[in-house]
Amino acid sequence: MYLNTHTYYSLRYGTHAPRALLESLKNKGVTRFALTDINNTSACLEVLRIAPEYELEVCLGVDFRNKAQQQFILLAENNEGFLNINQYLSEFLSEGTKIPKLAKNLSHTFVVYPFQPSSIIPLKEHEFIGVKAEQLNQLKFSPWKQQLHKLVALHTASFQDKKGFNTHRLLRAIDNNTLLSKLPESEQGSLHDLLRSPEELTKLFHEFPELIENANRLLKRCSIAFDFSKEIPNNQRTYTSSEALDYRLLRKLAFNGLEYRYGANPQPPILSRIEKELDIIQQKGFVSYFLINWKIVKYARSKGYFYVGRGSGANSIIAYLLRITDVDPIELDLYFERFINLYRKNPPDFDIDFSWSDRDDITQFIFKRFKNTALLAVYNTFKHRASVRELGKVFGLPKAEIDLLSKGDFDYSKLDKLSQLVLIYSKYIQGFPNYLGIHASGIIISEKPVHYYTATFMPPKGFPTTQFDMVVAEDIGLYKFDILSQRGLGKIKDAVTLVQHNHPEDPPIDIHDIKRFKQDERIQYLLKNAKAIGCFYVESPAMRMLLRKLQVDNYLGLVAASSVIRPGVAQSGMMREYILRYRFPERRKEAHPIMMDIMPETFGVMVYQEDVIKVAHYFGGLTLGEADMLRRGMSGKFRSREEFAKVKAQFFENCKKAGKPKALVEEVWRQTESFAGYAFAKGHSASYAVESYQSLFMKAYYPLEYMVATLNNGGGFYRPEFYIHEARMHGANILPPCINTSLSETGIFGKDIYLGFGFLYALEAKLIKRILKERSIKGSYLSLDDFLERIPISMEQISILIKINAFRFTGRNKRELLWEAHMKINKSEVAEPQPILFKTARINYQTPNLPNTLMEDAFDEMELLGYPLCSPFYLLREETNKTLRARHLPRFVNRTVQLRGYLVTVKNTSTSKGDRMYFGTFLDYDGDFIDTVHFPPVAKKYRFRGKGIYEITGKVVSEFDCITIEVSRMELLPIIEDPRYSEGAVTTRIHGKRYKNVV
Repeated sequence: MYLNTHTYYSLRYGTHAPRALLESLKNKGVTRFALTDINNTSACLEVLRIAPEYELEVCLGVDFRNKAQQQFILLAENNEGFLNINQYLSEFLSEGTKIPKLAKNLSHTFVVYPFQPSSIIPLKEHEFIGVKAEQLNQLKFSPWKQQLHKLVALHTASFQDKKGFNTHRLLRAIDNNTLLSKLPESEQGSLHDLLRSPEELTKLFHEFPELIENANRLLKRCSIAFDFSKEIPNNQRTYTSSEALDYRLLRKLAFNGLEYRYGANPQPPILSRIEKELDIIQQKGFVSYFLINWKIVKYARSKGYFYVGRGSGANSIIAYLLRITDVDPIELDLYFERFINLYRKNPPDFDIDFSWSDRDDITQFIFKRFKNTALLAVYNTFKHRASVRELGKVFGLPKAEIDLLSKGDFDYSKLDKLSQLVLIYSKYIQGFPNYLGIHASGIIISEKPVHYYTATFMPPKGFPTTQFDMVVAEDIGLYKFDILSQRGLGKIKDAVTLVQHNHPEDPPIDIHDIKRFKQDERIQYLLKNAKAIGCFYVESPAMRMLLRKLQVDNYLGLVAASSVIRPGVAQSGMMREYILRYRFPERRKEAHPIMMDIMPETFGVMVYQEDVIKVAHYFGGLTLGEADMLRRGMSGKFRSREEFAKVKAQFFENCKKAGKPKALVEEVWRQTESFAGYAFAKGHSASYAVESYQSLFMKAYYPLEYMVATLNNGGGFYRPEFYIHEARMHGANILPPCINTSLSETGIFGKDIYLGFGFLYALEAKLIKRILKERSIKGSYLSLDDFLERIPISMEQISILIKINAFRFTGRNKRELLWEAHMKINKSEVAEPQPILFKTARINYQTPNLPNTLMEDAFDEMELLGYPLCSPFYLLREETNKTLRARHLPRFVNRTVQLRGYLVTVKNTSTSKGDRMYFGTFLDYDGDFIDTVHFPPVAKKYRFRGKGIYEITGKVVSEFDCITIEVSRMELLPIIEDPRYSEGAVTTRIHGKRYKNVV
């Protein structure tokens, strides 16, 4: 009789979490029900998988609705029927069309239409009419009373109780973007749609018991089954259409790649590793998975795309030989069992990064090349702040009050009833799915049609996307291919291209010659001195400080640092211990002998994910399968807490039997548990380090081109002005956009860097295209008049170009140009230039003498770029350069100093007690970095107040030769009044230093 049951995946409608629904059904004595979420199949496989735990049998279907108005319910008779329903629903979701009143005739399905007392429609054998308990009185007087065999009891179960109904109404108001008081009844469910027991429903339908019997018979006719054992992957089974041919191809490709990777005479350990991996890959049925990844990267190379293969798959020599990755597992002694073992059911991870500009083409290729392909969804859930904001609007609270509630800045006891309700219900809907999004990188390629498992929707990217996430996909044996995008690869690729244009006399760059880069002294210098601004993964303040503490100058050291920097390692205390053992060899004697034997390369300190498996296997006596389960469990990738608890208990029991001291075992477990969820696999870290070396090479030999490429690819950790600063520190002349030289992106000519038009706030993209197209066809602009004759432009847009000094080639003052533009541009409309036979001279107006200063230029730049192209220190109201610099600080360790710094970035964090504290990064007068620590009392008293120059007072502290200032006082310094609007003349203090060694 349960033909229409909803979870909260009936988005912004249902209120049952899947497990809570099953628990309630079991408690009410239900044994069989149909899950029919509204236009959604997200919960289907999850509920089907866990239902046996609650002794429940599940039928699957979909409640087809236009907004809240039910059109019909489709139930799947079997798996084929579920596929047909998914295909049918996907048509509506992809095309955005309305659902009709009558369902399409689909094989192996049943249709239930909502009861209309006076409307009689001819029904096919598989079609029925669903009658609600509150409609039974109408049924007594309806012609349908004569066709009881076609009627079924239809009870909709959307919520658990009255509170659930109230939550439902709030969700409907959010969905309709309306006040709760104005929510139409047509856009909400009924209070009758509560989850009721079989006894209650039998009582409600006592006058028409046939309807209950018909509903139960219909449910019994539905049966659906999926294999959740994960024994056999459901990914595309073969690449060549034959498993035998697949294996022969994989083997051939692996041995074909030997000479490229290892030369003509590979050593025996390499050959034995190849055979071992091939054997297990074949046994586990992962051959096609490797071949599909090979095909993807082969296509990328054919298009000249840069890519980096990483993830646990980087531990594989087969992946290295197939050029899926660039990490040599033999050189790095990568732990094979982290990559794959006979106990592991899911394939290894291959995360393949492409440039942000290339990834869409790669995705397009995958969809064209492989038949059953879809993107994976993510469930975007209601978070606390968003919930408070949405509910605040629904209850009609003022914006100011909503802001206070969302920030947590209130005294609950002093709030009015409505505000309290907002907070109560925001907790209730927290974690509810709000809408479906797209996984950042996941793509599935299945053997069966994707609709065999799920319906799909079509997001703006234009690729079919599943309605379930990666966890459900793995449960059903569908393992994703990770195709990611990152700007780091775009920077490297663009920098290589810029070098070819700016230094045509230099030999071509082989950016993949990593072996040479590892020996390069310039790169070693940059690493050891942490001069890596702009370089992939090593430019952040935290990484810069770690490199300085470690004084890393080699590849293996950087590989370790890439994982040591992760949160878990630092929080467990292992980062500090690793630094001590790295810098001071005598400290290594304190390592436990077993731990030192397991991890000699990292001095007995757990650094990589593999170390969890090693410690669990060799120290804790677990099998490799149990050890891998432990690793996945610690990273949150487990389904059964009971299973994880058993493995944990086994770890302690084995250690006890081996006679290991309890205190030691507990400490090893604490370290393992605290770090496992965050650490990288060693192969993953090694892949990151390869890209870091590529970017370090470009920074070491072509810093200007590399900084330009960084700017054009969206920057990195820092704001654009700091990459401009870095370029200037390497000798660049930074110039504002020029009408005759600049492009949309930043360009470089020798040492002159011209900022691109795209960096100007509010300058329209279509205008930029027009300027560049006209210039490419008819040549440079000769004057302002010439520009105005060729380009239709508004006064607002020409003002931007003039203020940024883009017409400086005319040799005229920009105030004069602004005055002239005002006189010559029609303010009412922007007219398209018309071709004329004879060109007449424009009227030239006599403009007053209106000089402008470099200070005014600086404020124009701040308005249009967001930062000045001169040093911000020159804009201080009280200028002085008699302050300490970063280079002086080593002489003042443990002493209190005062100095000035231009704020670069702030990291917020919390102490173990929950108090807020900060880490600050500043630039001094010379352009060198200053790092600060703001402990809670100081952080509370002296707050950051936005961009600008701060006067900092604090104690100089040195840890492992890394200098920081523990701040005791901080003040934002005032700058001069904007000279463009001030009454008196402002003396220019830049004195020709406009482009010299400034921020």
